[in-house]
Amino acid sequence: VGNLTPLLIITAACGIEAGGELQVALLQNAMLIAGIVTLVQVFTVGPVGGKLPIVMGTSSGFIGVCQSVAGVMGNGVVAYGAIMAASFIGGLFETVLGSFLKPLRKFFPSVVTGTVVLSIGLSLIAVGISSFGGGSSAKDYGSLENLFVGFVVLVVIVVLKHGTKGFTSFASILIGIIVGYVLVSIMATVLPTTFTYVDDAGATVEATKSWVLNWDKVASASWFAVPKIMPVKWVFDARAIVPICIMFIVTAVETVGDISGITEGGLGREATDKELSGGVMCDGLGSSLAAVFGVLPNTSFSQNVGLVTMTKVVNRMALACGAGVLILCGLFPKLAALISIMPQSVLGGAAVMMFSSIVVSGIQLITKEKLTGRNITIVSVALGLGYGLGANSDILRMLPDTMQLIFGGSGIVPAAIVALVLNIVLPKDEA
Repeated sequence: VGNLTPLLIITAACGIEAGGELQVALLQNAMLIAGIVTLVQVFTVGPVGGKLPIVMGTSSGFIGVCQSVAGVMGNGVVAYGAIMAASFIGGLFETVLGSFLKPLRKFFPSVVTGTVVLSIGLSLIAVGISSFGGGSSAKDYGSLENLFVGFVVLVVIVVLKHGTKGFTSFASILIGIIVGYVLVSIMATVLPTTFTYVDDAGATVEATKSWVLNWDKVASASWFAVPKIMPVKWVFDARAIVPICIMFIVTAVETVGDISGITEGGLGREATDKELSGGVMCDGLGSSLAAVFGVLPNTSFSQNVGLVTMTKVVNRMALACGAGVLILCGLFPKLAALISIMPQSVLGGAAVMMFSSIVVSGIQLITKEKLTGRNITIVSVALGLGYGLGANSDILRMLPDTMQLIFGGSGIVPAAIVALVLNIVLPKDEA
């Protein structure tokens, strides 16, 4: 679910039809790529991969910058093509960065990586809440039906997560979404499925409510199909390349934090230089491969850090089995079509929980070390500027468009830059 959520959000921002042939193909490819890249990360191919129990998938961290790029480039398929071209270049850039990671490791203590992860989570909460209300582009955004659906999904997830054990606890998000599907199906039989609104021209328009499932999209999808390479034409545009490449630096810092968290929390030791370098290189090459298949960058899942720390499950074969299932799912468009028709309010109920868990992962990383005055200053200033700029990017309106794209939008980039700089310039605490 977390693997497909960013794709559902960005394809919507780029005007790609929900449940349409292109979106179904992209969702299908996203599952395939996540499985392949996870296997590479778990077992390695040459120097690529950390050989650690790390789940890879479509990165949530790129949602903010990709939404900004889509907005600047007209919210169309062309914008998505520009995002893909930039992601391919950015992935290669991160791969090179990973190969030279050893001398840079000292710049990425847990207070820096944790701040980056925390800023990513904070920037995504607004996205999750927007979906919770039915999606800000929906004409019935914020309707009682949408809010009810999102609330029910969230409550089911919380109850199963903390009120049960075993499979139902671990699969609480998946079960919550299934309950959401069932709920909206029942609602469609007892409530009106259409409504009227007045458009910008003053005409009265009848539309289908955003929570209604379009089963025709699933019926028309084929049962089996070979994934398509480059389903969207690439567009090389500096307005996409610059901010996305900078975001790849940020996600490299995030991955260092994820790997360190897993080795220390699950294995009881520090990560080696080889593990960190291989993990970041897998991020980069995996993201470039994902772009070839029209999928957003693939990176390590920060949510997995907390799970490994809590359960101490570090069996790589268990992750390999999960990756194999993802690859198989990537061959069946019916499944992708079923996911593509997910109402935004159902997605939002799960996304609020998923994105908030990234915030918690960031807090866990930050608090691995003692919260000294120095560390508190790093976190405070980085989050204050980063999250502040993300929430009120209009303050940058006098700057060039490129600078607005880099430092505005989600605010993740300025938070990462400030954390890195402060960690370098502030004097170390005396022992």
